[in-house]
Amino acid sequence: MIAGKHIEALRGLLGDKGIVSESRDMAAYQTGARYDEGVAGLVLRPRTTAETSSVVSYCVRNDIALIPQSGNTGLVSGSTPDSSGDQIVLSLDRLAEHFELDAGNRSLSLDAGFRLSDVNARLESHGLFFPIDLGADPRIGGMLSTNTGGSRFLKYGDVRRNTLGVKVVLADEAGTVLDLNCDLRKNNTGVDWKQIFVGTSGAFGIITECVLNLERLPRQTATAFLVPQSAAHVLPLLTVMEERLGAYLSAFEGMSGNAVAAALAHVPSLRNPFQGGHIPDYLILVEVMRTWAPREGEQSLDEVLETALAEIWESEAAPLADAFVGPPAEMWSLRHALSEGVKHAAKLIAFDVSFRRGDIMAFCERMRADLPQAFDDITICDFGHIGDGGVHFNLAVKKDSPQLADPIFETTLRQWVFKIAVEDFGGSFSAEHAIGRKNQAIYDAYTSDTLKQLAASLKMITSPGKLGTVTFG
Repeated sequence: MIAGKHIEALRGLLGDKGIVSESRDMAAYQTGARYDEGVAGLVLRPRTTAETSSVVSYCVRNDIALIPQSGNTGLVSGSTPDSSGDQIVLSLDRLAEHFELDAGNRSLSLDAGFRLSDVNARLESHGLFFPIDLGADPRIGGMLSTNTGGSRFLKYGDVRRNTLGVKVVLADEAGTVLDLNCDLRKNNTGVDWKQIFVGTSGAFGIITECVLNLERLPRQTATAFLVPQSAAHVLPLLTVMEERLGAYLSAFEGMSGNAVAAALAHVPSLRNPFQGGHIPDYLILVEVMRTWAPREGEQSLDEVLETALAEIWESEAAPLADAFVGPPAEMWSLRHALSEGVKHAAKLIAFDVSFRRGDIMAFCERMRADLPQAFDDITICDFGHIGDGGVHFNLAVKKDSPQLADPIFETTLRQWVFKIAVEDFGGSFSAEHAIGRKNQAIYDAYTSDTLKQLAASLKMITSPGKLGTVTFG
């Protein structure tokens, strides 16, 4: 546990509001979004970059381990403490004061503690938004440190693509502040240092401020549910949609029938949109958008989408079995309910994997064929971003399954899935959740010694102190 002298010294740096030391008040900081739970020796809540630097410096000089925590919405135990009680959580929840919009440059400079929903609410009146669409509501610092992708990656890319600059506190004895904030989109003056801190789970430094690229807020959208003829028809369907809709296409989200059923069961307010209540084995949510207001005489986006679908339907060897255009808010509500729905369906063992676009459905079909032969009492509830090759491959294990009593069951299952995903399909074991304790062993197994050595060297140069939950080297 953290010695009293350290608690008082840190209190002196942050004040009473910057310290959480009572166990009942630390519960929210110790419990993650997906089963993970630890014991924090203390929670620090700095309000500025300068305060962050001062407490990081103190902890490094006194050999105290720090776990940076943003919105605590991650799914791989990357922001929660272990069970030792020897780690301090450094939360960004008070780092939310600086907010400076440059509308002409379409950029935003802000503290890392703002939540995504708050950012977009503030930007709405300016006709702008940060174009990373997520089911959760994380803080911006965590989004950068994990390089989140989201449902509109197909159009806008990931956080890495939309980050212009960062300010970082390094875990060294000085608590060095590295100012890499920049509002330029073109700046080829050497190493792009900011990218070292994007997607690396806070191991090399704590992002306290950043500059984001913004996009024009969509003024017109249209959505449809598509039912492909088979899994083999999904990629041809995506290809022809891209050919016919071009830059209008903003999302192409795959959803298994099991995941949809779990969402409808968990959220009674959702309307079952399927005729007779029959849920297809697999369906796709497709979205198109424009950033300008409707013009007189212009074909509406609903009509554009309906025309494209009609042309596809009438084509030779049409990949569609069914399709219908519907209200965007209603259709996205179903998509965004999938994660919580599958979480409540049973004991969830979740994977965040990615593939070449042509392999994603082949992997899912391989799992549907092989998993029942290898493991009992498991339902596949997958969904994901087919347009960019990512899939949230969720396995729901019956809560009364005797397998859950086996201490090595989950590890064995994870190794089995990852082996097929990485070795047989050349996929990634972490598409958009970065690295945390849950996949440390997989990182160790599938990362070359050369890359580990390079990462370890970079860690010693940037943040030699005990920082984060992941060991890259």
